[in-house]
Amino acid sequence: MIYPWQTDDWQRLQQLRAHWPHALLLHGEAGIGKLQFAQHLAQGLLCETPAANGEPCGACPACLWFSQGNHPDYRALLPEALAGLAAAGGDSTDTSTDKADGDEGRKTRTPSKEIKIEQVRALLDFCGVGSHRGGMRVVLLYPAEALNVAAANALLKTLEEPPAGVVFLLVSARIDRLLPTIISRCRQWPMSVPQPQEASAWLAAQGVDDPAGLLAQAGGAPLAALALASDENRALRDFTLAQLAAGPNCDAFACGENLQKLPVPLVLGWLQRWLYDLLAQRTAGRPRYFPGATKALARCAQSADPAALARYMKAVTRQRAVENHPLNARLVFEELFIGYRGIYTA
Repeated sequence: MIYPWQTDDWQRLQQLRAHWPHALLLHGEAGIGKLQFAQHLAQGLLCETPAANGEPCGACPACLWFSQGNHPDYRALLPEALAGLAAAGGDSTDTSTDKADGDEGRKTRTPSKEIKIEQVRALLDFCGVGSHRGGMRVVLLYPAEALNVAAANALLKTLEEPPAGVVFLLVSARIDRLLPTIISRCRQWPMSVPQPQEASAWLAAQGVDDPAGLLAQAGGAPLAALALASDENRALRDFTLAQLAAGPNCDAFACGENLQKLPVPLVLGWLQRWLYDLLAQRTAGRPRYFPGATKALARCAQSADPAALARYMKAVTRQRAVENHPLNARLVFEELFIGYRGIYTA
C-alpha cells in the first residue's frame, strides 16, 4: 500500500518506467512511509498484470507470492533487528530469543542492527540466475545506512556492474551516512513529507488524540506520530520533558535512575528535539517540536547561556555518533543531564 501523501511521488515515479534505473535510492525523513512505498513499488515491478498507473493488481500469482513473502524474484536485505519488517504481509519474525542449547539461563544474543557482508554476498546467487517468472528481479535494502563498511563495499561492486534485469531499491533516512560512491550509482528520489493539515487529518482518521501536537513532536512524520500515540514509553517521555522544562533544577540522577532501561538513541532524540526548540525559541520565538511547552521553553531560553548551549549541543551530537555502542545507559544519561544543567547561568 501507499499512503495518501505518497500519491504524487508514485505518479511522478512512473515516468521512469520506460527507462527504469538499475538502482533507485528512496530517501527522506524517518516516519513518512518510505519502506511501505518501496515494498509497494517492488510488488508493482513484479506484478504480472499491473494497473495502468503501475500499481500491483493484488490478485495475480506474483502478487500472492509477494504478499506471502515467498516470491522467487524478490529479496529484502534488512538487519536482524528489523527482520519482521521484511514480510510484506505484516507478519513479524522474532529474532530476539536466540538461546544456545535451550539454556534459559544464558544471556540472549542481541540481534544485529547492521546489514552484513554475508547478506550482500548471498545476493550473488540470486543475481546470477535468470528470473523465475521471466520478468524483473528486485532487491530491497532497508535501511541502506545500516550497511557496514564491508557490506557497502561488496554492494558497490555489484552496483558498478549491475546484473541484467535486476532492480535495486535502497531506502534511507540518513543519506549522509551512505558511501558517496554508492549514492553516485543510484538514481536519487527524495520522498515528500506530507503537509501538516493532510498528516493531521490522516492521524485523526486513525483515532489519534491531539494529532497536531504529536505530529509536531515527530517532526511532521505521520507514522512516527502514530507510533508516539501508542508508545509504551510515553510516561517516561513526559517525565523527561518535565525535567528538561525545569532547566537548572533538572534532577540528573533521577533521570539516570528512571531512564536507564530505555535505548540511548530514544532519549537522545527527545533531548535533541528539546535543544532544537530551545534554540528556536531563543532566536525566532517559535518552537517546532513542542509548541505546547512554549512557556517553559521561553523561561529556559532566557536563563540559558548561548555559548554553553552551543557547546552542549555539540556534545549531544558527538554522543549520537556512538549511540548504538554497548554503553552504560544510566551513566550516559546522568552525564548528559548534568551537562544540561550546566548550560544555565546561576
